[in-house]
Amino acid sequence: MRSFLNVIINLPHAEEGAQRPSRSTHGIFAAFSIAVLLCLAACFAHAADWGSVTSPSPGPPRVIGGPASGCLAGAAELPPDGLGYEAIRLSRHRNYGHPETVAFVERLAREAHDSGLQPFYVGDMAQPRGGPMTYGHGAHQNGTDVDIWLNLDRKPVLPVSDREEVELPQMLLPDHSDIDPAHFGALQVTLLRLAARDPRVDRIFVNPAIKRALCRDVAGARDGDTTWLRKIRPWYGHTRHFHVRLACPPDSPECVGQTPVPPGDGCDASLDWWFEVHPPTPGPPQVGPPKPRLPAACAALLTGP
Repeated sequence: MRSFLNVIINLPHAEEGAQRPSRSTHGIFAAFSIAVLLCLAACFAHAADWGSVTSPSPGPPRVIGGPASGCLAGAAELPPDGLGYEAIRLSRHRNYGHPETVAFVERLAREAHDSGLQPFYVGDMAQPRGGPMTYGHGAHQNGTDVDIWLNLDRKPVLPVSDREEVELPQMLLPDHSDIDPAHFGALQVTLLRLAARDPRVDRIFVNPAIKRALCRDVAGARDGDTTWLRKIRPWYGHTRHFHVRLACPPDSPECVGQTPVPPGDGCDASLDWWFEVHPPTPGPPQVGPPKPRLPAACAALLTGP
């Protein structure tokens, strides 16, 4: 921590020839740096508290807050195995969600199986009581998110102990400019279409290159009804999996949903933006906004039985 603080305090000297800040400026910057680090440490410790809980809370299911600032009461656990899927990396205790999220995964897996697809891997959902995670995600906090891996190759049924490290091929070319047709094709399009057509799904995040491939009709993605493409949203990363977010369930008035997905199929200038070169923002780097504060109801959930 101390060495990292020294790096931050001395950032003004990193550029050769930079003017040395005044003592008062240096002091303000140092104080600001310490405050930022203390905040980060507190946030990490807070996330560690949520990550250390290994059982859901008793009582009825209740989604509290939003996907990036929330928690989950009465969570359901996704079984490690089911028709059409296998849950992986179970040592993380992230295979929990609202019962509707678990039901969605099982429903999608059955539909995929009935469509002739190989079983898919299910990655992170939420922790037993939701809340922030120490690594990997800013969202997945309120039990409405689930990661589905796009590897639909034929694969052996593995015992739970052997699912911590599994084959998860890249769906994009090495330069991320486009899909890799050796890994992404009709099977992946079928799975995405099935997921997006589920009425409980609010949106699905994929890499922008995958969204663009769907828009140009890769593997017949635009055959027939194309309204499902509206739910497929481009976002950073997501080169090996897609991220499903369900709408707020009816039993959870404290759930905070996102702004509705815009009309249209998203195959327009809004998609082009992801592939344009954007000039850097002038001026010194800005500190990002503070992490959203968890709803008050989450504190009692964390410390309760």
